[in-house]
Amino acid sequence: FAKEGYTQNVVAYQAINKVSEAFSSIKWEAWRGDTELTQHPILDLIRKPNPSQSGQEFFSEYIGFLMISGNAYAEKVKVNGAPRELYVQRSDRMKVIPSNNGNPSAYTYTVNGRSVRWDVDPKSGKSDILHSKLFHPLDDWYGLSPLEAAAFGIDQHNLSMSWVQSLLQNSARPSGALVSKSEQPLTDEQFTRLKDEIEGKYSGASGAGRPMLLEGGLDWKEMGLSPVEMGILETKYSAARDICLALGVPPMLMGIAGDNTYANYAEARLSFWEDTIMPLVGHIAGDMNGWFADDFGDIELRPSLDQIPAIVEKRQRAWDMADKSIDLTINERRELKGYDPIEGGDVVLIGSGLIPLNEASLRPEQLTQPADDETITPEEQKAMIRLAYGS
Repeated sequence: FAKEGYTQNVVAYQAINKVSEAFSSIKWEAWRGDTELTQHPILDLIRKPNPSQSGQEFFSEYIGFLMISGNAYAEKVKVNGAPRELYVQRSDRMKVIPSNNGNPSAYTYTVNGRSVRWDVDPKSGKSDILHSKLFHPLDDWYGLSPLEAAAFGIDQHNLSMSWVQSLLQNSARPSGALVSKSEQPLTDEQFTRLKDEIEGKYSGASGAGRPMLLEGGLDWKEMGLSPVEMGILETKYSAARDICLALGVPPMLMGIAGDNTYANYAEARLSFWEDTIMPLVGHIAGDMNGWFADDFGDIELRPSLDQIPAIVEKRQRAWDMADKSIDLTINERRELKGYDPIEGGDVVLIGSGLIPLNEASLRPEQLTQPADDETITPEEQKAMIRLAYGS
């Protein structure tokens, strides 16, 4: 998967990078119940997991392994019982040691014939190794790689690119055959000389476009299909869309031709965040909070949604609709914005020019004037103002 899917396929490479970079750009907050903590050791650990990596580099690598192999592993290094550093371990070198109680009995990391083992608590399932995996219906211990689901699309895309490259090296001409018009077959000497000449002068990129001299009644007959006849370009774009589908990246974000699923780029980006990144954030946040529970107690890591541009744009549109609504109370608008209700906010505010149609023809002097000892209620005062502006 890493070699053919990531290092040799530009679509899978860029799609995986988009997912990992989007995830790693998220800022994390620490909460204890309903209280946000601006300073806490868990925040320091997330922002600088180890001396050689920032938090963004750590999560980019972690999500990269998860998208390539379906499994991601992080190691927690403790000093005096407290976690001080985090490291991402290569998925291809990690091995799960099964048990009979539903939890792994251990994890081992093997390189150059040497292995390191981390035991797992048989009761709680706790370990210094965090194993995040994607759903796999046929495996109890390992996750399913998205690249495995996209394997046919990746193979088609790689083969189409390889075929186009070979064709370009042959002066963009399909293969064919030399046909002899003579009834006499070529002698062994003529056949050998012709074969050597074709291989020496007309094969490979250096011989592309070189004219061929035919003699002895030989004629050239094309036998292959052109790129248009094979539909190779459409096959390539179709395979690219399948790869994007498996990795959860809208093809429009990749600049792939022929995809008009979304009306504009902003909608595609919002779909990418809501359908791919945010579920993945919830998955990893749950794994990490459970992993750190014994170390930091009831502290919970949460993503800061206020710093995600696509989510902020959607929220801004919802706020604009709430502010322009004429049939929502103040508290209903505040609820849509995520704020708590306020006292006296269960009222509907409307513009002063909005009055009932049957009152539109009344003059201000037609209002009933109160006596000197009569007090005007706030409701009557508002009615008088509406009628005055409406006239």
